[in-house]
Amino acid sequence: MKTYDSLVSGFAWNLPARYNIAAACADRWATETPERICLIEDRGERPAVTMTCGELVTASRRLAGAMAAHGIARGDRVAIILPQSFATVVAHLAVYRLGAIAVPLAMRFGPEALGYRLNASGARMAVLHRDGLETFGAVQPAPAGLQSVIVVDGGFDPNNGFLDYDLLIADTPPACGDAATGPDDPALIIFTSGTTGPPKGALHGHRVVLGHLPGIIFHHEDYPQPGDRIYTPSDWAWAGGLLNVLLPSLQLGVPVVFSGERFRAEEAYRLMARQRVRNAFLPATALRMLAAATDAETVRDLRLRTIASAGESLPAATYDWAREALGLTANEFYGQTECNMVLGSSAAAGVSRAGAIGKAVPGHQVALLGEDGRPVPPGVPGTIAVKAPDPVMFLNYWQDPAATAAKFSGDWLLTGDQAVMDDEGYVAFVGREDDIITSAGYRIGPGEVENCLLAHPAVKLAAVVGKPDPLRTEIVKAYVVLKDGFDAGETLAAEIQLFVRNRLSAHEYPREIGFVAEMPLTTSGKIIRREFRDSAASEAADATER
Repeated sequence: MKTYDSLVSGFAWNLPARYNIAAACADRWATETPERICLIEDRGERPAVTMTCGELVTASRRLAGAMAAHGIARGDRVAIILPQSFATVVAHLAVYRLGAIAVPLAMRFGPEALGYRLNASGARMAVLHRDGLETFGAVQPAPAGLQSVIVVDGGFDPNNGFLDYDLLIADTPPACGDAATGPDDPALIIFTSGTTGPPKGALHGHRVVLGHLPGIIFHHEDYPQPGDRIYTPSDWAWAGGLLNVLLPSLQLGVPVVFSGERFRAEEAYRLMARQRVRNAFLPATALRMLAAATDAETVRDLRLRTIASAGESLPAATYDWAREALGLTANEFYGQTECNMVLGSSAAAGVSRAGAIGKAVPGHQVALLGEDGRPVPPGVPGTIAVKAPDPVMFLNYWQDPAATAAKFSGDWLLTGDQAVMDDEGYVAFVGREDDIITSAGYRIGPGEVENCLLAHPAVKLAAVVGKPDPLRTEIVKAYVVLKDGFDAGETLAAEIQLFVRNRLSAHEYPREIGFVAEMPLTTSGKIIRREFRDSAASEAADATER
């Protein structure tokens, strides 16, 4: 790795006139070394199953041929509702080969959430796992534009008109040639989380994978190196799993390890040891869960070379734990669905600091803007903004020009996230604009309070929100999941409150603590603060009525 300054000063984008994600992620490697392993499915104690580059190309070309035979053409949207699996990758590449647009959707969506996204995207085809048939069948009204459904792993009534994935792969002649796409041609719609209103479909061009390469090379420290293998528990329906790991790693020729099972810390340790994982992308919540489950035996057989983390702010305590327990610096990075992996850390390049995301990733221009649209001085909170044009930047919100326009201030894309930059260019995350708590005239970011809570020996997970208050506008309320061996109660709540007050300030400590059995998480591993905000607001309303 070069120094950070030399990486930035020597960087220049050089996008090709023709670029197709499928050709870049599979065809090149299949031409050179068709037996090269690109995907590894870990099956616990059973032998792992692998897919080669040659097999991936053949399967994706056959599925592309089947999709074309059932009416899918350039520009059509294809919903991919699958867990981490071989079929997920095959479906993505098949869609890109046709010049169609992939719409990855999470298996955990309920009928209402699924139906909204299918209708909003105008999906003409869905590729669906059999475990999602019940939810899919409950979508009302049925998606208007949907014309055909491909079901993976069988288990459905052949008389209902669904198509069998395995039969299509086995019997369909491969599609001949790929659509002639360029970097700016549409490839992918990823829906936002909907924290500030209905989810919006962020439309990305094929260039989005190219745009992620500098970031993944940066925070995985001269990635790839011989023997590298990457793993993430993050759902491939989310930008974190799909664009932070899967597609750029395939383009760089790094085997991607997956299990498709729900994340459990103890099993994740065993999986990484079994598959000789060298690189891992682990959201901060997953890292905290690993920290709580660590002992000498769990880390003994690990072969990790790099750890990257994103999705939410990485607590300093977790950063320190990774160094002490794993002997690695967790390289944090930042982005959002519309413009991802634009800030980051790389210990090998000399960019690493506990409590900070890092600096602008080479190739991206990032600033913190005030309400007047101008950069704020060091130490003053501002909105994280990214300068256009940028290859990772979305093309637009699907069929929503007004929302697209509102996302920009001149040439700057406004993320809506608040942060502070120091004199050296390090950026520390404060919180989303809608997460900021206003209490007695103070603006409080939940991240700092959550990080402090997580340093308490009893706290496993924490979420902080503002609870409406007639005197202070809002008070800080914390929802806490305790570690095993600790009992919830007023005594422990008071101890935790004092712990935070002594380390932060009188206006930041949580005036109320609610103990919960589990933390609601998005598919990307982020805490769903919205649920807690709604709960706190309901509590406040009930108190007012009384």
